[in-house]
Amino acid sequence: MAKDDYMKAFKMGKKDYQSRMLRGVKPTLQVLDDFMPEKGSYHEAPLGLVQVPIAQILGTKTVGRSSSFAGNFMPILREDTEFASKWINLSESQKDEGIRDPIKVYEYMNKFYVEEGNKRVSVMKYFGAVSIPGNVIRIVPKRTEEKENKIYYEFMEFYQAAPINYIWFSQEGSFAKLQKAVGKAPGEVWTEDELLKFSAVYTRFTAEYEENGGNKLKITEGDAFLAFISLHGYDAVDEKTTNELRDLVEKTWEEFELLQEEGDIELKMKPSHEKKSKPLLSMLLPLSSPRLKAAFIYEKTPGTSAWTYAHDLGRQYLEQTFPEELTTVCYENGTEENVDALIQKAIDAGCKLIFTTTPPFVQASVKAAIANPDVRILNCSLNTSHRYIRTYYSRMHEAKFLMGAIAGAMAENNKLTYIADYPIFGSIANINAFALGAKMINPRAKVYLEWSTMKEVDLDEKIRETGSSCISGRDMVIPEEASRFFGIYHMDGDHPRNLAMPLYHWGKFYEQLLRTILDGTWKDDDTDSTKAINYWWGMSAGVIDVVCSRQLPIGTRRLVELLKATISSEKFNPFSGILYSQTGVVQEDPERSMLPEEIMTMDWLAENVIGSIPTKDELTEQAEPVIKQQGVKG
Repeated sequence: MAKDDYMKAFKMGKKDYQSRMLRGVKPTLQVLDDFMPEKGSYHEAPLGLVQVPIAQILGTKTVGRSSSFAGNFMPILREDTEFASKWINLSESQKDEGIRDPIKVYEYMNKFYVEEGNKRVSVMKYFGAVSIPGNVIRIVPKRTEEKENKIYYEFMEFYQAAPINYIWFSQEGSFAKLQKAVGKAPGEVWTEDELLKFSAVYTRFTAEYEENGGNKLKITEGDAFLAFISLHGYDAVDEKTTNELRDLVEKTWEEFELLQEEGDIELKMKPSHEKKSKPLLSMLLPLSSPRLKAAFIYEKTPGTSAWTYAHDLGRQYLEQTFPEELTTVCYENGTEENVDALIQKAIDAGCKLIFTTTPPFVQASVKAAIANPDVRILNCSLNTSHRYIRTYYSRMHEAKFLMGAIAGAMAENNKLTYIADYPIFGSIANINAFALGAKMINPRAKVYLEWSTMKEVDLDEKIRETGSSCISGRDMVIPEEASRFFGIYHMDGDHPRNLAMPLYHWGKFYEQLLRTILDGTWKDDDTDSTKAINYWWGMSAGVIDVVCSRQLPIGTRRLVELLKATISSEKFNPFSGILYSQTGVVQEDPERSMLPEEIMTMDWLAENVIGSIPTKDELTEQAEPVIKQQGVKG
């Protein structure tokens, strides 16, 4: 019987050997000595007795027995050899009492290479074992800037808290995200029960993932697992029955497929629909049809947040534009803890279109969209990769360029202050566009960057210390506040004199998004099934503008109108030509304009900006949910 097993293993080895030969790759086992780091560039760290994942044992330490096996560790020597006899004896022992003697193995970059026990590994692989005990010596290379090296060092740090060696990621930062996703603080050590629970959850997930064809995707099982528990919740996944888990994996499949594109996003830079002469709903829906119902989920209230107030104005504009065909409802004071319930409340109320108006709500939006495929859900965020929802944002940097030009023209002492809120995708472009606009009008202009979400910072004191004559504050205020500290303002003693303000016209944005649904171009937008869709509209779509004060000189107002016209007609890009950052040249070609993807993800500051981009540790607690989803720095 054991001889029959050897012949089956032999055939598997020959098949693998020939397949590798045809592909032009080495047909036998990898040999660690062939690609070990140079002496002096690594050190050895004994790990003791470890359960070694069979799937991660790729070869041998030395060349010795490597040619006795195909690349899949199956034997390729004939059955009448001494090697075959020993393999058969081990096979019989495995069936009778299991293989208990540990192998000796080296670990390098979380892959394992056997020094003693190759035939034991071969037998265990043949019988489909998950792991084998082994005395492990880790080869630790010196730190480098290579991506794989950085991931490996993150793995070793994670391993100190959780000795888990069977999960791997293709992206930096993933081990820290995993630690957080399972509810552990950075560096917090896992208990034995927690390790057992994780093993069970991960094993159940990977079984369903592989059953659906996960091995055909260009991501690791760890990548897929992290995305899955981040989306649906680690404890919630643990509580799923086998059927529920299988169903959820199938429903989430587009998210896994998108991961292999490394977050590729299809940007829609302008509305794709053609405006109609009469309301679309009246043409497309019978008179007896019920009104379409749309929900807006807010993080705060219109009375406490200018951001929410702007979106609520957009909601009201939408109702006024479609008075007979559309009704809306809004849900306020959303948090990461209650947003799932708010979205479900909207769905239960019959809403078929839901706008979640802040980046921290993106995960809940995706989860709800997976569970409710007949409901269209859009999240207001930038550079967010999800296939089950669409995202939308405005190109505010176009307005900020004009604001910078105004400030540069009105700053008597060449000093400007820019007050930013969150260091997230898009906000860095706003800062740089402002700085470039100021420099275009006033080459000596310096922009002092301050962050309203920094810990223990007195903005008023900072502004007094700088002595800026023009300040860029909040984009707008709420009606309940009498403050004039918004937009671009000039300080006359202790009193601000407003010069201009940028305008988010969310109403026009929502109107045009609604029209893409109603005239059928919503489906036309989905031209590439491997990309997430992000609507990123600007002045050309009428969703961004700048409102100038009458106190602004007529010449400056005319300049603003000229710049606005060139940007709206797409004849001018604020990020065109030679560009300099604080550390040197960013763009050398005087004829080139930055690509949209480069603008939205920029993580550098223009050379005339005095300040820096803070890390999340430097920011207040209220910034954490936003930074977690959209932050340009860790």
